[in-house]
Amino acid sequence: MSKRRVIATIEGRIASTRLPGKILYPLAGLPMLGQIAQRVRRAQRVDEVVFATTDTPTDQVVVDLGRRLGIRVHRGSVEDLSERLRDAAKGADIVVQITGDCPLVDPRLVDMAIELLEQEQADYVSNSLHTCTYPIGFDVRAFTMEALLRSMSLSNDPIDRVHGSYFIARRPDLFRHASWDASPELRYEGLRLTVDEPADYELVYQIYEKLAYQNPEFGIAEVIALVRQNSSWTRINAAVQQKQVKEG
Repeated sequence: MSKRRVIATIEGRIASTRLPGKILYPLAGLPMLGQIAQRVRRAQRVDEVVFATTDTPTDQVVVDLGRRLGIRVHRGSVEDLSERLRDAAKGADIVVQITGDCPLVDPRLVDMAIELLEQEQADYVSNSLHTCTYPIGFDVRAFTMEALLRSMSLSNDPIDRVHGSYFIARRPDLFRHASWDASPELRYEGLRLTVDEPADYELVYQIYEKLAYQNPEFGIAEVIALVRQNSSWTRINAAVQQKQVKEG
């Protein structure tokens, strides 16, 4: 059996309802979107990383960043993320969906998702399928291109389409799911490490300043150890509410 091709798509656009332009906010010498790409590139099971941005003129900056980093960029629909993912990952057997607001994504978790998808012969794998036992910001989703295409043929619901793989995730009657939970040492209840608001960025910036210059390949274990040593940091973004599915 030939090896299946894996493409990781990273969604990124300038327009953001809560924090416009966040994908370009600096983290240890690179824009946030660039740091995400560098981290995902280190996943051993990923064959290619692609920026999946929109055809809005302001998102030309994503094209420019991709050119600078040697990353292919696909531009597509603003509202139909399913279509954008399909076209960005053309030629893939497996798609890993990474959002542009998770700058601490761990490549080892990306590899775990791909391995589980293949081991279980699943259509969709996530480490936050039912409950998220990892800190928010370390969630990973992987699914087959076949499942994505089938989901698009079955649903035109705008909520499904704006989230890309949401229809696959919410229909276990139609798609084979697999998931895994964090090991005890990688759990930190209430820790929020995604970037939706200025307070989120402040926390992530501090983590990068402490870890990235000493070890650019730091992962979730180092992040959790650092936050445990500086537990007061969790108050920085404690008041931020997680964005709901219906908010797009």
